[in-house]
Amino acid sequence: MRIVMKFGGTSVGSAERIAGVAEIVRGEINKGRQVVVVLSAMSGVTNALLAALKESANGNIAKLLQTRDELLKKHLDVINALVRDESARQTLIATTTDALDRFEDLCSSIYVLGEITPRATDAVGSLGERLLVPIVAQAFNDAGIPSQWLPANELIVTDDNFVAASPFMDETRAQARAKLAPLLEAGQVAVTTGFIGATKKGIITTLGRGGSDYTATIIGAALDADKVQIWTDVNGVMTTDPRIVPEAITLPEISYGEAAELSYFGAKVIHPKTILPVAAKNTPIEILNSFAPSQPGTLIVREPKNNGSPIRGITTIRNVSLVTVEGRGMQGVVGMAARVFSAVARNNISVLMFSQSSSEQNICLVIESAGAPDAVRELEREFQNEMRAQNIERVWAQDDIVILAVVGSAIKTTPGIAARVFTALADKNINVIAIAQGSSEYNLSLVVDEHQGDNAVRAIHRSIVKQ
Repeated sequence: MRIVMKFGGTSVGSAERIAGVAEIVRGEINKGRQVVVVLSAMSGVTNALLAALKESANGNIAKLLQTRDELLKKHLDVINALVRDESARQTLIATTTDALDRFEDLCSSIYVLGEITPRATDAVGSLGERLLVPIVAQAFNDAGIPSQWLPANELIVTDDNFVAASPFMDETRAQARAKLAPLLEAGQVAVTTGFIGATKKGIITTLGRGGSDYTATIIGAALDADKVQIWTDVNGVMTTDPRIVPEAITLPEISYGEAAELSYFGAKVIHPKTILPVAAKNTPIEILNSFAPSQPGTLIVREPKNNGSPIRGITTIRNVSLVTVEGRGMQGVVGMAARVFSAVARNNISVLMFSQSSSEQNICLVIESAGAPDAVRELEREFQNEMRAQNIERVWAQDDIVILAVVGSAIKTTPGIAARVFTALADKNINVIAIAQGSSEYNLSLVVDEHQGDNAVRAIHRSIVKQ
């Protein structure tokens, strides 16, 4: 059996945590499994690197030097705690120091230029994983787990969309099989960097923040793995945020579609693109807790077992605004929606949710609040003639709202779910501002006032989700 095990930043956040990861990996090896380990950077490292890069561009060289020293100490502490082989320890100290020296040189160049490119962002943002992986691989070896490390930029081939690259799966499959399969067949654990790929020319790219999950399923699909495990710091996918609803429970199983919906609408357990590479192959994904490895976690599969509830989970997206284009003159005019979407696309604004009244007198878009002023300006520019003719009365943004996504594949086969949701909200005097439901009926999306968001989640969860 071949598995891919991804460990997140908190799971490798200290020497003690990395030692715990080694024992988890040992358990899989003892079962006779071939193992690929995908690692995120230590918790907080990527944020520190990118903050130092930004400060360098703003002329704050002191922040760069402080970050360099802090990161060097953080990684040397792990080396000294876990690596017993003296020769290997000295080599790792030298390579870690050299990598951070090059980080300092790059940020110093940014300091002079005063400008950050996406390519430079990827070069700096990927450093945390590249620092950690050789250290962990040697720690595994010293713990009696035969291991070899390879950077994922030698495995995953991507386009050149820096900061949010997408993989070329055919090329990636060839690279991963050629370089990883021989190690696995020789009984070694292959340890690689999450979050990172490279263009066909070998230039480092990243897959987007949180992309180590995505790395794991890309490699899993490329190697035809039997299972992908995502090890994090929670017990699995929960019915909702337990900070809002204390009685929220861990879901034993969910479908690929439900997991994708939950991740898109704010659930932080997995990266939104994680499902894509393995769903077609029907490869299961396990979400597990490295702090409590005996917990069963959540299994993501094509057809999960019925848990007796039509709703699997409720999640939210915050810091969003509702942008509305309205006017009686919009009715029956062909192409209005297309023009709305084209206008916001020109400003690279992603639409999270869309709603239009059947009378065609208004079109509503939910977008991130940071983009709302630009969206309103661009829409006013697009429809300036219609506004002068009073066919469109106004374009405006409503801030301080939240999207609630009620997710569950059984929604489409269970009559009355929407009625139960709205009844639960009405009982708590919570007003629904906008509604959207996809044709797949995997989720019912609602917009409510931000100040009522938590109460809305509690009301729906306690009314419908099976305990």
